[in-house]
Amino acid sequence: MREEERLLSGIVFMPGAPELRAIKLATHNLNNDYNATYEDETEKRAEILHKMLGEMGEGTFLQGPIYFHYGKHTKIGKRVFINFNFTVQDDALVTIGDDCNFGPNVTIVTPVHPMLANERRAICDKDGVPRRVCYAKPVHIGRDCWFGANVVVCPGVTIGDNCVIGAGSVVTRDVPANTFAAGNPCRVIRELTEADSMAHKPAILADYQILPADE
Repeated sequence: MREEERLLSGIVFMPGAPELRAIKLATHNLNNDYNATYEDETEKRAEILHKMLGEMGEGTFLQGPIYFHYGKHTKIGKRVFINFNFTVQDDALVTIGDDCNFGPNVTIVTPVHPMLANERRAICDKDGVPRRVCYAKPVHIGRDCWFGANVVVCPGVTIGDNCVIGAGSVVTRDVPANTFAAGNPCRVIRELTEADSMAHKPAILADYQILPADE
């Protein structure tokens, strides 16, 4: 089994294997290329992202700088806004739904390392050869989620549709749809309801109007 197949199947793999190092090197170079562009070089930026990412929907904008580990293991939906310093260590698959918004310094990680020090140094492969290994768990983020600044999403987490994750949160477990969650570790604070509508903040809404729900 190839190392990338091991990685994507959720079993231990060697991150230093030549096959994986080649993917990461190409992606890291593309990160640097993207981060060296100007914001109005839209065609150049789009070309780099399409080379690097597994999928990216129409209308998605990445402010930059960005830092993807594999790139090809990340799929981003349509109309997603991603602010400064977005980091994705996408050893396992990372999927982000349509219409999500990310504040500055959001990090998504998928790899997991052994807890015991001697096992972090090496575990023997099937031939008895000591290898430095880890494994990875995918992250799935639904549609229409908002992430405050400095959020960290940990391996194996699923976040449902329409969630708000408070600034500085460390998300270690699944978050159900339509909830506000925050803290370290992140926990559900409450369900989001019509009471959260900007319609109830007329002084802030000023002369703007709320769109009908079906729009």
